[in-house]
Amino acid sequence: MEITRIEQRGQVTRVWVEYSGIGDELVLMASSDRHHDSMWCNRSLETKHLQTAQERGAYIIDAGDMFDAMQGKFDPRKSYGDLRPEYRVPHYYDALVDDLSEYFIPYADRFIMIGKGNHEHSVYERIGTDLISRLVGNLRQSNKLLQVGGIGGYVQFMFKTVSGGGKFSVNYAYHHGGAGGNAPVTRGAIQTARQAVYMPDADIIHNGHNHQEYALAIKRVRLSNQGRISYDLAHFVRTPGYKDDHGNENWSDVKQHSPTPQGCAWITIRAEHHKSTARPHIMVTADVV
Repeated sequence: MEITRIEQRGQVTRVWVEYSGIGDELVLMASSDRHHDSMWCNRSLETKHLQTAQERGAYIIDAGDMFDAMQGKFDPRKSYGDLRPEYRVPHYYDALVDDLSEYFIPYADRFIMIGKGNHEHSVYERIGTDLISRLVGNLRQSNKLLQVGGIGGYVQFMFKTVSGGGKFSVNYAYHHGGAGGNAPVTRGAIQTARQAVYMPDADIIHNGHNHQEYALAIKRVRLSNQGRISYDLAHFVRTPGYKDDHGNENWSDVKQHSPTPQGCAWITIRAEHHKSTARPHIMVTADVV
């Protein structure tokens, strides 16, 4: 499958995808909470997954906190011991943008959208710079279709056969998250029951923020305008990211956070019919350590 066009209208990013026929697949890498500039980012695993995305021809949706950005002058969480040597400069935030731009530009063509997390939002509130918009602006040198997402929103995939005979759509909702904290017992899964109610049109719902991981599905009963009952699945995924700072006497230890996994999720959308009313097959697989 090939992405031919991407447009953004408010909180909705619309993606047009062409495919040849039944059995074709679109592979997505769902990620969040990379915290790439953190001393404790698992960069080897992050690089491995990005290279896998290239090899598989997968497209990436990132749901925020690509930056850690906790070592700024006005951040109460800052710790000089947690600051990488290359960021010990007066132009700290500029250095972050430059470094992440250099790292991600070889993979820029795989990204559909990069959203914002609470770490980027905190920087924006404190010093008035939009780290994600600046990063995306640099990455657009290699991928002019790349979009800036918000703290939450939708990515609507519009599938159409090359011949024009078949079509279907998939609604991908994302939200970085801000409630539930570390959620060591439930991992934030309770939120899926709430989201299933207030986001009834989403086929996939992607959460981040608390560095936990799950992939689960909720089956729904649907009633058509013609009075026909059918069933579908809402797929919920939470991605943990790549930061592993447990046991280093830093912010996470002060807050008594539990250890969390690192990694991403792979989502496969497979075309199974040529009818516009048919549902595609969706598979979600966690890839964590």
